Amino acid sequence: MLDLRFSPDHSWVRRDDDGLATVGISPYAQEQLGDIVYIEAPDVGREITQGEDIGVIESVKTTGELKAPASGTVVALNAAALESPEQVNESPLDDGWIFRMRIDDEAAIDELMDEDAYAEYVEGLD
Repeated sequence: MLDLRFSPDHSWVRRDDDGLATVGISPYAQEQLGDIVYIEAPDVGREITQGEDIGVIESVKTTGELKAPASGTVVALNAAALESPEQVNESPLDDGWIFRMRIDDEAAIDELMDEDAYAEYVEGLD
């Protein structure tokens, strides 16, 4: 099982071995959105603040905001997912990641929900 943390805004973040973190949207979010057709991600080099609107995800059904799960600096984008947004639908926790970042406050990640807590959280939404 991956060591993922989830925000109440349905973003996930995973600390990677290289000291950076990978960010995407949860399977729950992609299910709610439906077929994703466009992703607007934050620019590389952008400093982001936890909870801030940093992008847009458009689907055939609706448009949703991409919110920062942590504060830090964007260091890379997943060009494959941005060019083929259906990757987010097919593999939201793997190939469908959206960007990588350098985290400012590692402790803030620990305050996000683990997979079990997030599963309980989304259960309460339905």
